[in-house]
Amino acid sequence: ACCWSDDVTLVYKVVGAEEWAAAERDGVFRGAAIDLKDGYIHLSDGGQVEKTVSLYFAERDDLVLVALEAEALGDALKWEPSRGGALFPHLYATLPLDRVVFARNFSSRRPDALRALIAAS
Repeated sequence: ACCWSDDVTLVYKVVGAEEWAAAERDGVFRGAAIDLKDGYIHLSDGGQVEKTVSLYFAERDDLVLVALEAEALGDALKWEPSRGGALFPHLYATLPLDRVVFARNFSSRRPDALRALIAAS
């Protein structure tokens, strides 16, 4: 596990709308299927989100971009090598919804709209 990046203030989770609705109902996000399998919640920084969406969420209109204040996640947030050796944020805890800065619906068919959401945050 690596280091905190002073340059990164927000990290993001891309999740299906149904999964996010369940988290809102429960007051906590425990992770998507891949997160539960891997033992941590997969996150991305602002420069990684678009590639994550294109690789794992192509052709979906039912997505939610969840923004989180990295520092507020504390020691449970680890930066670890992943795709191409780049450091990705991984959350080794459940995600209480009071840590969410915003959650916005988007479609992976509209990368311009996704970029605008990230740029505005």
